[in-house]
Amino acid sequence: MDDIVRQAMARWPNVPNVYGWLTLDRRGQWRLRNEYAQQHGLSGDPIRHEALIGFIERNYQCDERGCWYFQNGPQRVFVALGYAPWIVRLHQGALQTTTGQSFTLQACFADEHGNVVLAGSVAGMAADTAPALQAALLHDHDLEQFSGASTWHGEACGADLGVFHHDGRDLAIEPIAESEVPKRFGFVREPAAPAG
Repeated sequence: MDDIVRQAMARWPNVPNVYGWLTLDRRGQWRLRNEYAQQHGLSGDPIRHEALIGFIERNYQCDERGCWYFQNGPQRVFVALGYAPWIVRLHQGALQTTTGQSFTLQACFADEHGNVVLAGSVAGMAADTAPALQAALLHDHDLEQFSGASTWHGEACGADLGVFHHDGRDLAIEPIAESEVPKRFGFVREPAAPAG
């Protein structure tokens, strides 16, 4: 977290949280959703300002409810997740989040829509700000590379669908339902203000 953010939090401790205005889409792009976009279910406008993106990514954390947010000075701006809290790219055999952090893979899943969900840890995340095992969606541009690095079973009715060969290891590709992902990995796709 940036020092300027810590100072602002100490100076103004009771600033209300923001919900619905910031989204991390399925390709790892940050989007702002004004009231019109929120009311009409639109994805919002992509953020293109590199300094703002860097600020968001340096101050991206998770609360005790599993809701991800960006600490904007004294204010928490909660993030609606297009799929998962992290989007991962596979490049030359290495896994890295779209925020530029290395991703250490521990398990691999595929959902009923062909999405690849990776479970592991993100470098640089403090243990008190994120679950130990975090879910990441593999960027859809990397599905072909993933498939090429995998051995698929002819009959996909068993406990696993195939094997992903990564970093000298063979990881079973297990089936998972898209709706099960948030519960299994302890995050909330659409954070809302607590009742009361």
